Amino acid sequence: MLLVVAGVVSVQVGAAFAKGLFDEVSPSTLVWLRLAFSTVVLLLVARPRLRGRSRRDWLVVLGFGLALGTMNWAIYQSFARIPLGIAVTIEFVGPLGVALAGSRRARDLLWVGLAGLGVVLLGVERADLDPLGVGFALLAGAAWAAYILLSQATGARWQGVDGLALASLVAVLPLTPYVLLTGGEALVDPRILALGLAIGLLSSVVPYTCELVALRTLPSSTFGILMSLEPAAAALAAIVVLGELLEPTQWAAVACVVVAVAGATASSARAARPLPAAPAPD
Repeated sequence: MLLVVAGVVSVQVGAAFAKGLFDEVSPSTLVWLRLAFSTVVLLLVARPRLRGRSRRDWLVVLGFGLALGTMNWAIYQSFARIPLGIAVTIEFVGPLGVALAGSRRARDLLWVGLAGLGVVLLGVERADLDPLGVGFALLAGAAWAAYILLSQATGARWQGVDGLALASLVAVLPLTPYVLLTGGEALVDPRILALGLAIGLLSSVVPYTCELVALRTLPSSTFGILMSLEPAAAALAAIVVLGELLEPTQWAAVACVVVAVAGATASSARAARPLPAAPAPD
């Protein structure tokens, strides 16, 4: 449990520091630095074995990498336009959808309604929210849903963090030509490069590794409930690092989404639990 909490705190603190650099570095360049540095670290640590892999193995890791890259790029674009805590709260529509996907019970509509209430509350006191920022947060949420599903498939086919290391390489490649052409002085500034390395460790290497290790021993339901802390962690990190304050109504919105994701995850786990076997006849 401590590994998951540490990962949640790490990724949101990293995100807050990244947003603080947007006046100096574009979101696309910064997310590329984050992914590039984390990819190098993961490849050095994992040294993935490439021989003997099936076509299916490569397709899974390719999809995982594209989901990972889209998720990171889209949420950084959202951070540049709307407050950090609000962006992460909207993004959590994706994990909520995954938690509810297999549900067939009417009472689970409660969690959908609660999450919907949270999203509505976000606009009550901030009618000036950038629609593009909201759209990028929703795109990040959809990519996060794909990331969750493909992470499970990758973990089943690749040992250790091999799949994650290769997926990180896939994630960074599409952005590389654009960033090399537009990144400018940021790509040779030692200070920016050092900060990019730190953000890569905080936002990618530490949390993703913690998640992979934790999922080997922690029930997925417990993991999902702990991950629902992310919107609150993002809002707190934004206050401490950026001075971004939320209105009381927006804190209520964050709470609605946190409770909705936690409740949906717990409900989904109960629904998936096999029924006890009937007693054998005498």
